[in-house]
Amino acid sequence: MKPSAILDDARAILDDTIQLRRRVHRHPELGLVLPRTQATVLEALAGLPLDVRTGQRTTSVVARLAGARPGPTILLRADMDALPMAEETGLPFASEVAGAMHACGHDAHTAMLVGAARLLAARRESLAGNVVFMFQPGEEGYHGARVMLEEGLLDGTPPPTAAFALHVTHRLTAGAIAARPGPAMASGDTLQVVVLGRGGHASAPHDCLDPIPIACEIVQAFQTLVTRQVNVFDPAVVTVAKIEAGTTRNVIPDTASLLGTIRTVSEATRERVLEGVRRVAEGVAAAHGAEVAVELIRGYPVTVNDADFAGFVLDTARELLGSEAAHATSHPIMASEDFSYVLQRVRGAIANLSTRPANGPAFPNHSPRMLLNESALAAGIAMHVAVALRFLEGEAGSP
Repeated sequence: MKPSAILDDARAILDDTIQLRRRVHRHPELGLVLPRTQATVLEALAGLPLDVRTGQRTTSVVARLAGARPGPTILLRADMDALPMAEETGLPFASEVAGAMHACGHDAHTAMLVGAARLLAARRESLAGNVVFMFQPGEEGYHGARVMLEEGLLDGTPPPTAAFALHVTHRLTAGAIAARPGPAMASGDTLQVVVLGRGGHASAPHDCLDPIPIACEIVQAFQTLVTRQVNVFDPAVVTVAKIEAGTTRNVIPDTASLLGTIRTVSEATRERVLEGVRRVAEGVAAAHGAEVAVELIRGYPVTVNDADFAGFVLDTARELLGSEAAHATSHPIMASEDFSYVLQRVRGAIANLSTRPANGPAFPNHSPRMLLNESALAAGIAMHVAVALRFLEGEAGSP
């Protein structure tokens, strides 16, 4: 593998990659059904020596590149779905779909993986092994990766024994790569609590059972749960992001509702906090003579990078992009990611690619003003290609 040649090849197709990214960006789609995006990907892959299949329960695309000689299989992932939010970037290629925007970089992920497929297909005759390109809908809360696994993502002979994904970030110099061994991203679960009180006139709370102060006390008790019962070195975040109660100033309502999220970076702490949230809510309500309905909705599990493979990715970044562009991340990110389902089945890693704008503010992912430095996409294409080639050449160790 010649890193300079891979980078040169990636830069040679950068303009095409940018145009594909902008095409996807103009027409964002949500959830598990992305027919226009799927059609765009299929069109972009047409003519390459790939075995392509599409999903039944979701508009996924799985493309398999078989090398000229037998060898292992590596999976490369890109997610394709957007977020339900209005765009405020003012870009000439801004979203043309009301209430939808690619604010998490999935448009760039998709375009980079198409570019990697092109470059790896051009090297097919020298490949000893196979590459599976995974284009998935439904990452933003719809468990798209899990659906693809259930539909046979890992089927094939031989099945993948390594998996790699990139996700854009704004935190480093554009083109830099960051990764860490072990927990890389948090689990993401939803808490829903309804305090069941007894409404009446606001001037006579003694005749009622006011659910609002009970709900407020539950919120505060959640914070005490985290700080007093969770090991600070195995952290958790419990955030109540929505409180809803009442209709007007002089009526005590019957109910008060809480909606929030629970994030952890180990499955043991996840179970402890989920149980604790239920216990605290029920206990505080009972102390005031109220009832409470608690629903805990499990989201994505902890995203855990294989330690050796994460090191392999960083070594690849150093060789490809230079030592200054490879960063070992000191702590997990508390966002969640459904690539976690793949990493439960196949050793591998997810890494961050910085697409920080060269000038002006760097708005984070999920901001309506989020911008990408498109020149960094060449580094992302090259990383996909270099990780795949080095793995197939046996430089990541035995599966």
